[in-house]
Amino acid sequence: MSEPLWTSQEIAQATGGRVEGGGFAVAGVSIDSRSIEPGDLFIALAGARDGHEFVAQALERGAAAALVSRPVDGPAVVVEDTFQALEALGVAARERAPQARRGAVTGSVGKTSVTQAVRAGLTLAGPAHSSVKSYNNHIGVPLTLARMPRETARAVFEIGMNHADEITPLSQMVRPHAAVITTVGPVHVENFPDGEIGVARAKAEIFAGLVPGGAAILNADNAWFDLLAAEARAAGATVMTFGTGEGADARLTAFSPGPGQAIVRARLRGRDLEFPILQTGFHWGLNSMAVLLMLEALEVRLDDAVAALGAFEPLAGRGAERHVPLKGGAFTLIDESYNANPVSMAAAIASLGARKPEGRRIVALTDMLELGAEAPAYHAALAGPLEAAGVDLVFCGGPLMKSLWDALPSTRRGGYASSAVELGPQIVQAVEPGDVVMVKGSNGSKAGAVAAALAEVGRAQGGRG
Repeated sequence: MSEPLWTSQEIAQATGGRVEGGGFAVAGVSIDSRSIEPGDLFIALAGARDGHEFVAQALERGAAAALVSRPVDGPAVVVEDTFQALEALGVAARERAPQARRGAVTGSVGKTSVTQAVRAGLTLAGPAHSSVKSYNNHIGVPLTLARMPRETARAVFEIGMNHADEITPLSQMVRPHAAVITTVGPVHVENFPDGEIGVARAKAEIFAGLVPGGAAILNADNAWFDLLAAEARAAGATVMTFGTGEGADARLTAFSPGPGQAIVRARLRGRDLEFPILQTGFHWGLNSMAVLLMLEALEVRLDDAVAALGAFEPLAGRGAERHVPLKGGAFTLIDESYNANPVSMAAAIASLGARKPEGRRIVALTDMLELGAEAPAYHAALAGPLEAAGVDLVFCGGPLMKSLWDALPSTRRGGYASSAVELGPQIVQAVEPGDVVMVKGSNGSKAGAVAAALAEVGRAQGGRG
């Protein structure tokens, strides 16, 4: 029988709480009664709704016990503050697994994909643990820690932010042995009066919790490299670099995308590498270099690192491809609908430009959010990359994308709508067999609705993608 994740006495000791309703053991930790797994500990957090309202439902669905701040009917540990208890449980999980080497990932682009690719490599090397989905905030990070089994050998945590001073406490909670900043760009700039330099400084907060002598893995191609490297060294880190230039520890020498995969060529500490990956976006060239260095820092063999990268599939909404059947053929749908900013938009458009489709290159773009006063200019500026990539038709959805629509030549205009939902039918009518269609936009601007409408074309015709 496997060892429980937590016993009631361990939870009480970690949180300063008291056990009520009898002793228990749990196999998992959850904050959402709708996704409870049998044997979970349900933590009743305060939010838009008080989590205590859902304790009975969680127990009915199989939760072994609850972590609460007032007595309930059923096994529980009662504490003063459930959020503080969650944080304490996360720290206790870290402390009871001193053998675990921990990595942390942040950056303006690619955090989740890099985190999950690192996890794939860690899994090949032994008992591994990681963030799920985009659990990267003040709740997601301690929750991920609290779920870490005591026998974990290696773990990787995604850490995100919208404002300054958000990453520091999370990094100090994780205490990573290695931290990577994928890149820094104009993301969340509306929350930073000093603009992109403020974003860079906020990302550098990830070094606040780095263990002494830990590795800071940085993008040498990024405009903010010098600032980030200085912050890392001030924190006592050993700087490791990835990029395309001479001198990078992990140097990308070529990235050749094709249908459904790409070939990566690199030089890692003087050793030439060539391997396939199941990603086609140009940003995955440098992402792969970041993954290789993180896995090296977490003591994963290079052969396992390369194997993991070669087998890692695109995450939903982050470059996943599918062939959607039409009468007389099929088109290729590239779903980049999860998120967007000027950096990732340019990379995705360039990647589409490298494709050689039988038909046309088509994009459906929805608003990029949190760009502040410069948002219209950022949107209009996409006209240049679209022209350079040879995109045939551009469909724009949302009030900010109207700036791009106005900047496009009439020959490239596919259609405009004030929302993603309204845009979907327009592009569905336009797509033809042989086309390659990319959908990209911020999650909040509902780009996923456009991708879903295109995927539905195949289902409506009885096909399977």
